[in-house]
Amino acid sequence: MSEFDPAPDSAAETPRWQDRTDTFSRVYDVVLGLTSPTTYTNVAELADCSPNAAKKHLDRLAEMGIARADTDSRPARYQRHDGYLEWQEASRIATDLSVDAILNRVEALEQRRTEYETEFGTTDPDTVAVFDAKDHETIHDRMTAVSDWQGVIRDIRLYELARQLSQNDGHLIPA
Repeated sequence: MSEFDPAPDSAAETPRWQDRTDTFSRVYDVVLGLTSPTTYTNVAELADCSPNAAKKHLDRLAEMGIARADTDSRPARYQRHDGYLEWQEASRIATDLSVDAILNRVEALEQRRTEYETEFGTTDPDTVAVFDAKDHETIHDRMTAVSDWQGVIRDIRLYELARQLSQNDGHLIPA
């Protein structure tokens, strides 16, 4: 009989990402993946660190605007701040593209949005009943179109923000 263990003790192995990153970076990476309020103890498990270290770094990320903190709940809960991520993406667009390129992109996106509004007879993709079709292929096509439409709306918002940043030297309003 062999002593081969097909499932080695994972506790004896250090996770790959822990080898390359410090605790703050691991907590930051976990926060970016949070879409709903999560306790700092759960974040600690995901980031492979102590609850105290997770709470310290989560509070710091909340102060920086990267995370949202619900400190009234017990234990405290945290989630990523989507506004921060949008701001970062808009800032990158403003840095990478000229104002004219941004305006051209917004124009093309607005045209696509108008096409979706005409196709579905509404200005709100959330009101489209995608499951009213009789066959799977049509349902799939409608789901894909609505998802793309929501992405177009998000991109319009990002590029408009980028335009404002680009035209106002990194500020939303003129200095």
